[in-house]
Amino acid sequence: MPVRAAPLARFARGKIDLAKVKRHWGDILRVVVSIYTGRIRAYDVMRMLQRDGNPTPLGDAIAAHGRIFKTLHILTYAVEEPYRRDIKGIRNLQESRHALAGKIFHGRKGEVYQRYYKGMEDQLGALGLVLNCVTLWNTFYIDQALARLRAAGYPLAEEDVARLSPFGRRHINVIGTYTFALPDLGPGGMRELRDPDEPEWDD
Repeated sequence: MPVRAAPLARFARGKIDLAKVKRHWGDILRVVVSIYTGRIRAYDVMRMLQRDGNPTPLGDAIAAHGRIFKTLHILTYAVEEPYRRDIKGIRNLQESRHALAGKIFHGRKGEVYQRYYKGMEDQLGALGLVLNCVTLWNTFYIDQALARLRAAGYPLAEEDVARLSPFGRRHINVIGTYTFALPDLGPGGMRELRDPDEPEWDD
């Protein structure tokens, strides 16, 4: 085994049983098509894949097939730095979204405590709606700010623009009095952009 692969030796002892995948390939395709067309319920699929807590032969075959792509992912992650950077970028984006959701859902610090399913579903649905509204708001005003900078001749590097996130939360205030009356935003239909050099910017 090459020296570079030595640290992975203890994780590479298993083998993918391709014969098992081939034996059940027809059944695997039928399950995929049934799920895709909605002709089978998720509950029934789970009954086919496991019984009494143990995987059925079909479940074993699907798991073996999944290990092919899992192995390719791990190997690519280990040897390709651009792939690792892409994954890190996705993770950072997800963490930013969760952080914004945690700030919006401030009353319970981002945790759901309802003991009944419907209540949890309602809370998560409302949180998702508000989170999407804030994301849309941020995206719109980021776009407006970029358009104003370009119009003023300010040099904008595309790699910097690509790193802008719609999940900024510093300007979001979740404490205070809420009003649902639409403000008068004038003929442009948008708030005036603030100047970051103004003293009250950090307030």
